[in-house]
Amino acid sequence: MSQVPAKGAKTTAKQRDPRLFERRTKVVKALAHPSRLAMVDALASGERCVCELQELVGADMSTVSKHLAVLKNAGVVLSEKRGQQVWYRLRVPCLLSFFSCVDAVFADPDAELVEVPLPAPGAAAGAACTSGCAPPRRR
Repeated sequence: MSQVPAKGAKTTAKQRDPRLFERRTKVVKALAHPSRLAMVDALASGERCVCELQELVGADMSTVSKHLAVLKNAGVVLSEKRGQQVWYRLRVPCLLSFFSCVDAVFADPDAELVEVPLPAPGAAAGAACTSGCAPPRRR
């Protein structure tokens, strides 16, 4: 996220470009649903098949597919079809540091400034499907 420029500092054209804010809004809106947040959180530990994400959120396949389409359209996740199953993974794992910042908002309501440690790089790794569908393909 961009920082507010210091008093007297010049703002760059990128900071003022309304398209930047439109793109950011698209991502934030895509994340603005508890089921989609749960799916992104699950994908943080590695790729998952649709059946596993369906089990996680407890919704029908049509609803889960619509949620995943929103995330994919916003550029948050990627998908890969393997046989009859579709597997999803985070496209931008650094998105998880955004959630650390969001969580910090509630950590200490009396603090003027809350420092947030960044997640360890490379923490996300491939995981096997636990809901009975085919295991992920090795790359």
